[in-house]
Amino acid sequence: MTGPIPSVLVADLPAETPLLDVREADEWAAGHAPTAQHLPMSEITARIDEIPASDPLYVVCRSGGRSARVVAYLVGQGYPAVNVGGGMQDWAAQGRPVVADGDRTPEIV
Repeated sequence: MTGPIPSVLVADLPAETPLLDVREADEWAAGHAPTAQHLPMSEITARIDEIPASDPLYVVCRSGGRSARVVAYLVGQGYPAVNVGGGMQDWAAQGRPVVADGDRTPEIV
């Protein structure tokens, strides 16, 4: 992909926006958006058939760096992917819902 990475700020996303969360399993378990689907960055190419059919496909990580790389890859593959700038850190800081696996208190790690 050449050119800028398609991006959006958390503040500009509707509350119930489906997300593709590309963080690692321990980060996901600690806290994630309730509308997110988990697919770690390290597994994207092997599990490309599991990419959600959302248009646009909002991709999130902790702060926006990994998700930007995933978006660049996915756009190159023809997906309508958009990076969520600021990631889950901004999501949580803006008071958006965060859930955790099990009975733990949600946190962004």
